[in-house]
Amino acid sequence: MNTVIVACRTITDELNMAIKETSCKYPVLWIESGLHTDTDSLRKRIQEELDHISNVEQVLLAFGYCGNALIGLKSSNYRMIFPKVDDCVSLLLGSCERRKEISEEEGTYFLTKGWLDFESNIWSEYKETVRRHGKDRADRVYNIILKNYKRLGVINTNAFQLKAFLKKTDEVAKDLKLKQEIIPGTLRYIKKLLTGPWDDEFVVINPNETITLEHVYGNAEIGQHCKDICDNFNLDSR
Repeated sequence: MNTVIVACRTITDELNMAIKETSCKYPVLWIESGLHTDTDSLRKRIQEELDHISNVEQVLLAFGYCGNALIGLKSSNYRMIFPKVDDCVSLLLGSCERRKEISEEEGTYFLTKGWLDFESNIWSEYKETVRRHGKDRADRVYNIILKNYKRLGVINTNAFQLKAFLKKTDEVAKDLKLKQEIIPGTLRYIKKLLTGPWDDEFVVINPNETITLEHVYGNAEIGQHCKDICDNFNLDSR
């Protein structure tokens, strides 16, 4: 079966290790990082890559929903498969449920190596605020932004040198006034994307089909999803 992987650079270390450990031979088309803050740009960039793919039977999308950036993507003469997770944090923790459990234990701001290496992130934004407005004002602003967070959860997937990475994240934790804690990650979900089975942990899109809210959330969950959005913006969901 001819298969291509389209993946985000944010999970480079983890995907490369999963490919090695599963002896996967599929080629990878990387989508540059830095687009997550603009959902439309990320969607457009992924679609551009999809439009250039031909002579394959399926495309594996190594992405989470990423702020619904996958909604509206259209397959060509191949099927698309992607994990049912909101973003790469849940993907690297193994499930959305695991992320929720950890967050309920204590307010946790999750950090991945790929996010710190490739993405515009809260630490870079903090340092830019310090540069523009001074440390005292930056600290006041970020104390408000992070008021519900107590710890910086560094996700360790064993796909990189943890000791070297912790030197950097220790600085992040000190600047943001969070206690640093290592959270065990996993490659289970990524490996399953590569090998199957593509069961109810995945969404399978048929050839020449467009990804919709129903595909991602299911009919029963769309109402709740829309309600959550409305609640966030104090709107009436009726």
